[in-house]
Amino acid sequence: MPHSQKPITNVPHKYEKRYMRKVFWLSLLVTSLLFALLLGFRNEVGHTNLSIAKTLPEAEINYQSHQLDSSVVHSLLIPVSSGLVVKTASSEQLISLENFVAQQDQALAVINGGFFDPNNQKTTSYIVQERQLVADPRLNEGLMDNPNNASYLDKILNRTEFRRYSCGSTFRYDIALHSEAIPEDCILVDALGGGPGLLPALTLFQEGFLDFEDGKVIRDALGTKRLNARSAVGITREGDILLVMAAQKPELPQNSGVSLPELAEFMKSFGVEEAMNLDGGSSSALYYQGETFYGKVTRDGDRVKRPIKSVLVVTS
Repeated sequence: MPHSQKPITNVPHKYEKRYMRKVFWLSLLVTSLLFALLLGFRNEVGHTNLSIAKTLPEAEINYQSHQLDSSVVHSLLIPVSSGLVVKTASSEQLISLENFVAQQDQALAVINGGFFDPNNQKTTSYIVQERQLVADPRLNEGLMDNPNNASYLDKILNRTEFRRYSCGSTFRYDIALHSEAIPEDCILVDALGGGPGLLPALTLFQEGFLDFEDGKVIRDALGTKRLNARSAVGITREGDILLVMAAQKPELPQNSGVSLPELAEFMKSFGVEEAMNLDGGSSSALYYQGETFYGKVTRDGDRVKRPIKSVLVVTS
């Protein structure tokens, strides 16, 4: 090699140095982008799976809010195909609906349940929970010893209840009088007493809520035709479950809500074939997607949040 010629590998040409810098920074940029894309894809997949797991069961529930002239009715339709379960829950002491929600794992929706005595906090409705009788109205002395109930006790102790059966490998729902037999090859898992039956017919008289004498009403425990906050559960022909809570309007505190016949007609409009009234009035409340809707309002239009005895819970 001539003395005047220098190796190119030791002293790069200025253009070659500029080219090498561009290649280095471009390679670094491409590597960073690929790493960011890979990390983002992994996080996106994880987030999507988590979102599906959380929202899929609730997506199966069809929630609607219906603006009627005298009421705002909240409805939840739970398709039988969703695989979701509607079960009972009760408490020894009266507690708020929010406390019931907090105590239930993976509760998607909760609605107030059966009747109770607010004075002694004892049930006036039968409650079966996980195959165990957990509330028995016959043990409520306030109910059994009340002279006003004496001639109606047989009917009161045989009111309508919402049932969940285990029949082999499947669950079935039913609405039946307490005395009605459990289907063959089935086990009663949950039952919540309420009443009266709303569909296929109103059974107010048969269940001791309504009575007449000489053509005049002498007993109307639920104010049959009076507008009030109401709650109900029903079963469609397809086996879907419908939960309904009819709320009063704050701007019409003394003249809003629905009557029992109106409640029955509303359930029927959804294709419900069997339906049962739940404890209404101040007990009416429904929880769904982090929000609790209350049915009863005070004279000043404030929502009433009454502690209750039992609920129906929708869970996965």
